[in-house]
Amino acid sequence: MDDQTQALAASPALGNSTLGRLTEKLPPHVWFGVSAVFHYLGPAFAVLLFPHVGVLGMAWLRIATAALIFAPLTRPWRSFARADRSTRLLLLAFGACLAVMNCSFYLALDRLPISLVAAIEFVGTIGVAVVGLRSSRNLAALAVAVTGTLLLIDVRWSDDPIGLFWAFLNGALFVGYIVLGHRVAASGAGSGIAGLGAAMAIAFVVVLPIGFTDALPAFFSPPLLLAAIGVGICSSVIPYICDQLAMSRLPRASFALMLLLLPVTATLIGVVVLRQIPSFADCLGIALVVAGVAFHKSANTD
Repeated sequence: MDDQTQALAASPALGNSTLGRLTEKLPPHVWFGVSAVFHYLGPAFAVLLFPHVGVLGMAWLRIATAALIFAPLTRPWRSFARADRSTRLLLLAFGACLAVMNCSFYLALDRLPISLVAAIEFVGTIGVAVVGLRSSRNLAALAVAVTGTLLLIDVRWSDDPIGLFWAFLNGALFVGYIVLGHRVAASGAGSGIAGLGAAMAIAFVVVLPIGFTDALPAFFSPPLLLAAIGVGICSSVIPYICDQLAMSRLPRASFALMLLLLPVTATLIGVVVLRQIPSFADCLGIALVVAGVAFHKSANTD
């Protein structure tokens, strides 16, 4: 193990031995599937709260909720205190990435269709997959999956330069989330979650002065506060933990390729929750994405 891995492995973890056994028992694809579902449930709730707490207020409440939930479970202050210099820099970078990524995602979502924001986000994801895929079989699998993704996403350009700026910033930071998240997860599932808790505490410090004023109305409305807490759990607790559990056992390129399944989960959630029946092109897109990911062969190393 390198110095960063050793330092994180020495950090307090979320029931490290029990969590480790559970992680080994379930395939990493299961954890990814849970993450994929909650990645879309969270934003669906968040958009409904924008009129009440503002965009940055919602981002503040999301990160604050996650940081407060992680704090007693992972004791981030100890993780950071015990870490060496390189690990601290990794956690600082990961935390700052989480903070700005969440804010830019909501700022883009407030101005652009979610389909366009998602399309821009997947550009970077595809790049990560291409860099890490070293066989013709995997490149063919990527091509099939990308074709299906493009069929699923209604890619429409926009004349809103500010919205596009936030969308592209979010896409770039999403790549950072994958790269930095994999480095944190390299110490193993339990210790990776301890690192995630420390990074989330750092993210909270970053956003503390940014959205606090906008978030204030939630503290005077119990239903609104409960809804915001639900968004935080759905958006930043459950999916990020599941991502760490998947990242600890999947090569980075394989994880990036599997992210192409997110439009599939979005379509299925639309059918179940919103009664939005997919078109023939949507069904074809789902089939191609599933086929591409199924055809892909994971490597043992990144």
